[in-house]
Amino acid sequence: MEKPVATLDRGTTCSAWKYCGQRLASGSVDGYLSISDSRDPSSSSFTSSSKFNVHEVGILKVAWIPPEYGDAVACISEDGTLSIWEELVEGTKPLEWKLCRSFKTSSKVLDVQFSVGQTSLKMVAAYSDGFVKVFELLDPFELKNWQLQAEFQNVIDSVSVIGKASCLTSCISWNPLNGEGQESSFVLGFNSNTPQLNSPKVWEFDPAHQRWLPVAELALPGDKGDQDYSVAWAPNIGRPYEIIASASQKGISIWHVGSTTDLDGRLSMERAALLSGHNSEVWQMEWDMSGMTLATTGGDGRVRLWQSNLNGTWHEQATFEPTS
Repeated sequence: MEKPVATLDRGTTCSAWKYCGQRLASGSVDGYLSISDSRDPSSSSFTSSSKFNVHEVGILKVAWIPPEYGDAVACISEDGTLSIWEELVEGTKPLEWKLCRSFKTSSKVLDVQFSVGQTSLKMVAAYSDGFVKVFELLDPFELKNWQLQAEFQNVIDSVSVIGKASCLTSCISWNPLNGEGQESSFVLGFNSNTPQLNSPKVWEFDPAHQRWLPVAELALPGDKGDQDYSVAWAPNIGRPYEIIASASQKGISIWHVGSTTDLDGRLSMERAALLSGHNSEVWQMEWDMSGMTLATTGGDGRVRLWQSNLNGTWHEQATFEPTS
């Protein structure tokens, strides 16, 4: 019989798992953030170790900062405020979570993700006006010292200028394995009223000109205006191409993306599969560490696992239904 590994508080709206250290962060409608830990490494049970108020409104998303930079988590609140909290130890005092930095702008933050680059920690944030901001941490020991590195819109044609957009949600996924000599890259999509912003774009940093360039648009010609709900970049353990999953109202697309750009500065891409099964909006997607199994969850309340066979055909491997 399956047993739960953690029990979340009533009113929990979001959660994030930290693989290193086995910690779970969860946000709630009352603006509180809870941290749960596994006391015994051999046990799969978790207990709450900290609970503190982040904001006077509910928390919509939490994301752990990479473990190389300590125990810290970013929270996005209902009013669009982004805040970063760090667990600190001061002398003999007990562990305490303190606010490092709060980002407040006229537009709301919809999503945020972190990546350890070749030289620094980077953070990309997507906003409700369709803009994307990339921040860089200036001092690895000071999580409050973030510098804005770039700001742009999520369009494949860099000379396009989009007017005021209204975006409901956004989704970001960094390339999880930036190899030596490989520049930072991420994929980002929007659910908005502006078709040009919606389709997932792959952005890559150009060190020669110190700017971010769109190198691929993950959409077929007839699907470029479709709202995007979730993206997930798969780990690469030796493939000559990258695999990225994206979810729209048409289903879950599995994309094969080339590793080198052509003369136009674009990466080759093809849709290897279009998966359907949730029959509703897909909320979140996660790859396993090998990049061979994709877990998805959506409005049908189920978790589905997808795999590819040796012939490259994708199929649903398993389905998990809620217990109540």
